[in-house]
Amino acid sequence: MDLSDPLVYGVPCFIAFIILELTYSKVNGDHHIYHWKDLFASGFMGVGSAILGSLLKVVFSIALFTAVYELCNPENAAGIRENLLGYESFGYAWYVWLLCMLGDDFTYYWFHRANHEIRILWAAHIVHHSSDNFNLGTAIRNGWFTLIYKPLFYMWMPALGFPPEMVLVCLGIEALWQFQLHSTYVPKLGIFERFINTHTMHQVHHARNIEYMDKNHGGILNIFDRLFGTWKPLNDEIDIEYGVTHPPNSYNPMVILTHEFSDIWKDVKSAKKFSHALMYIFGPPGWSPDGSTLSVRQQQRLLRKGMEIKAPVQAS
Repeated sequence: MDLSDPLVYGVPCFIAFIILELTYSKVNGDHHIYHWKDLFASGFMGVGSAILGSLLKVVFSIALFTAVYELCNPENAAGIRENLLGYESFGYAWYVWLLCMLGDDFTYYWFHRANHEIRILWAAHIVHHSSDNFNLGTAIRNGWFTLIYKPLFYMWMPALGFPPEMVLVCLGIEALWQFQLHSTYVPKLGIFERFINTHTMHQVHHARNIEYMDKNHGGILNIFDRLFGTWKPLNDEIDIEYGVTHPPNSYNPMVILTHEFSDIWKDVKSAKKFSHALMYIFGPPGWSPDGSTLSVRQQQRLLRKGMEIKAPVQAS
């Protein structure tokens, strides 16, 4: 079945909506929403991500998903699905599409959450959070290294029987929804806030306020954040500060893309134990053996106890 990638049609819309929001913000006097150097840096990384994504997609998504799909149920021999589960494939019925989107959303939640809780993955994902601005331009400010390992999180879907092209379409739909969330001009959406990941919830996700850190990882739905304890609504009494607590302090795209990897390398070289070196790589961002820097959970634990947070932080 030949299915088109929704992002093929989405990219021109991304550009159009960024220009529209930029124009509206300037006409409306909201000059703090967009800054030119920041927008150009985001645009450079967005273009690079689109080009690399197209090239790597053949190897890291299409080939991988197809190989896994066929491996679990090869054409000329009884496979794992047929032997253990009693079917060859889920097919393309409308309800299978809904199940695939749900599976995609579930996977996106854990992929996104892992990017915030494992430092080596955070080094790739921090690019998206590195801007102090929250706008549609920030939506395309994507890290390039996430393109390599993201498909690994989704391998279970073609293995279970979702056709590879269906999984890729659902990934594209998820990306379209994620793009439009990056705007402050959309108010709370009433009853939809109960199950949909909305614009105000994504503002929380991009905040560097301690109480907001590592919240609202969901894609289209917020049910997984609610189920697994990472959901937090926007509090109108809290002034949001966007960005990260350990910013790159540069508009150079190469610095933005690599600065956290450099910091990991410095920490690993300074580690006195092998276990500490591993924690600097695979532990939560901000972790330190002596408490000189704190992880998000450590900061939030102190905040709940009403204690002052004196140690510098390196997470978002």
